[in-house]
Amino acid sequence: MIKLLKDWTLPVAMAFGAVVYLVFANVPMLDGIARVAGPVFDHIVPLFMFFILFVTFCKVDFHKMRPVAWHFWTGLFQVLFIMIVMGIILAYHVSGNELILLEALLTCIVAPCAAAAPVVTQKLGGNLEQMTTYTFLSNFITALFIPLCFPMIERGEHLTFWSAFVTILEGVTTVLVVPMLLAYVVKHYMKGLHRRIVSVKDLSYYLWAFSLTIVTGVTVKNICNAQTSALFLMMIALLGLVLCIVQFAVGRWIGHYFGCTNEAGQALGQKNTAFAIWIAYTYLNPLASVGPGCYILWQNGINSVEIWQHEKLKIEN
Repeated sequence: MIKLLKDWTLPVAMAFGAVVYLVFANVPMLDGIARVAGPVFDHIVPLFMFFILFVTFCKVDFHKMRPVAWHFWTGLFQVLFIMIVMGIILAYHVSGNELILLEALLTCIVAPCAAAAPVVTQKLGGNLEQMTTYTFLSNFITALFIPLCFPMIERGEHLTFWSAFVTILEGVTTVLVVPMLLAYVVKHYMKGLHRRIVSVKDLSYYLWAFSLTIVTGVTVKNICNAQTSALFLMMIALLGLVLCIVQFAVGRWIGHYFGCTNEAGQALGQKNTAFAIWIAYTYLNPLASVGPGCYILWQNGINSVEIWQHEKLKIEN
């Protein structure tokens, strides 16, 4: 049973989050607990995002991290995809369900490269240091563009662009940038604490799984309470699949020019979907979180196929 849970940690975490929400939503005697727990979990999610990145970057050898050519082109295409979606929204004054669809896509594009991407890349025989370096760069792109883009999409009645910019920048910087800087300080100046952190095997992985449990519950909640049709939800899921394939394909296309097909494919295609879900229900229409919620399934499916193909090639050779 323990081996089964270890092998299928992420699917189990997602299933557990969905089941727990459905139990609390359909058992009246649990309403009191649900009302108290809801706000608590809203604050726990960004805290777990912080610790996941902090633990991940504590394991990084900062001296081996160097930007390379494919980093620039992959980052450029991420920015280009963001600008295309933002251009459509602003140029055509998109609203209603169409805006929710584009918001779902935008969160899957603007989200940073997943902390687990270097692990998957290593399984595919890729360069761990190059992937970790791009994870840093991707987080900075995200921290810059979310505060710039989101206030132009969802504007409150008494919220100016700059006040929204500062609010979102503060939240995103706390979750993304601060753990990077703190990990650097701990690694170089607090070596005893650093040794204890890195000695815990797969700590960031299990923190990620726990946060995934919470955000899956939130996504199921948004689906169940959505004032829309099942067809519209299927459209969000389908567009997420198309976007996932496009981002992996474009990344691999960039990478083949530099002999880094696997690295660039993972960099552009594998997203921190737990973070994407959080920013969707925090700063945009909560229904947009269905997009990255489905993206989790699509990217893990692609990763599974890539790893299977890589293992098959190793056996044949």
